[in-house]
Amino acid sequence: MNGIFDIYTILFLVLAVVIFLRLRSVLGRRTGNERQPYDPFSAPKESGSAASDKVVNLPPRAESGTSRANAANDDFGDIAPRGSDLAQGLSAIRQTDPTFEPKGFVEGARMAYEMIVTAFADGDRKMLKTLLSREVYDGFVGAIADREGRGETATSNFVSIDKADITEAQLRGRNAHVTVRFVSQLITATRDKDGAVIQGDPNAVTEVTDIWTFARDVGSRDPNWKLVATESAD
Repeated sequence: MNGIFDIYTILFLVLAVVIFLRLRSVLGRRTGNERQPYDPFSAPKESGSAASDKVVNLPPRAESGTSRANAANDDFGDIAPRGSDLAQGLSAIRQTDPTFEPKGFVEGARMAYEMIVTAFADGDRKMLKTLLSREVYDGFVGAIADREGRGETATSNFVSIDKADITEAQLRGRNAHVTVRFVSQLITATRDKDGAVIQGDPNAVTEVTDIWTFARDVGSRDPNWKLVATESAD
């Protein structure tokens, strides 16, 4: 009986270890260094699991061989006329970073634009820190602190982003800079500490035009693009 008991005990222990290893392979182990700052311009990781509300899947990047071929013929379709300054700037970036694709970048920029505007209205400093350069982050956080100090709250709801066009692209040393002109339809409102609307209109849609510049060090392993400059065209 003891022999049989020992055998079954060993079998259960082996089964428990197998189940543990399978669960660990599926769920992973937290080490505190699992996840890099969110990069809306990077290719999505292949996964069958549902994404969280702050994870955005982007179109996959083209293979590097295809990217090099496209860089050679300097053809960016309707994004930039062949031979234009914009096309040359995009080509210079893609020759340095073969994974760079303007169309995928624009899709990522649209998502980043909405996330940044919403995070600013919500006072979400953690989200902003992953998407903004230090200088822009300091400006945004300063404005949030001033608003909070006055007891004001802000809301921004996107109706649509009508346009997102690359207007300028440059490779400055190791740093790629891409400027995008956004035209969006927004419902925005700022309320004082008593809840009275002091700016905007919670019931009206407003067209907003912004010109934002994103940058990244193409020589770095960090794939993240950061917002480095903002300008309102209104």
